[in-house]
Amino acid sequence: MDEIEPLDEEKKKSPLIYIIAVFLVLLLVLMIFPHYGVKLDPQPEKIPTFEEVFLFEKNLSTETATLKTREDFLNFIIPENPVIKTTANRIASIACNGEKVCHAKAIYYFVRDNFDYIRDPVNFEYVEMPQDFMISGGGDCESGTLLMANLMEAVGINSQLVFVPGHAFLRIKLPEALSKYKRDFSWVYLDWTCKNCEFGEIPRTSIDAYMTFLDVS
Repeated sequence: MDEIEPLDEEKKKSPLIYIIAVFLVLLLVLMIFPHYGVKLDPQPEKIPTFEEVFLFEKNLSTETATLKTREDFLNFIIPENPVIKTTANRIASIACNGEKVCHAKAIYYFVRDNFDYIRDPVNFEYVEMPQDFMISGGGDCESGTLLMANLMEAVGINSQLVFVPGHAFLRIKLPEALSKYKRDFSWVYLDWTCKNCEFGEIPRTSIDAYMTFLDVS
């Protein structure tokens, strides 16, 4: 009987040991997960204003182009332009700590939050250079989408213009993004005119519409 008592004591202690072990494992997970969670889904620390990132004289270029085909939109893709490149770099450096996904989010929210959607006159299609759109403070869907495409391209993010009947928006190739943001494998869809759309969201009317794409890279 004397040899049985220690065994009973061990049986009594075992559940407590397991509980402590599980608690320590959970504590370790809680300590590690936030670090990796931030890396997997980084968020901009702040979205800069236009005044914080545009470091040039506000002189309109007055450049326009005749749009005969969809490919003519490529004439407005100038990510190597110093105004575009510097502005994109400023957005990324102010908002983020180097993560590509964060750069994409910061650029999207910068365009969405700093510029107004203004319709063109009926039967008249006006598209301005991206720096002119920034200076004017707003424009139609194509003009803002072209600005966003230029800024994305300037920080190395491949972009495509997306056309649906009567509207245009952007999609970017971002394999690093979480699956909740993506459609069509690696593509994240962005519509700056939808002021209540978060990163990766577009209106249902656009999701259900027939889409065509134009690669700007």
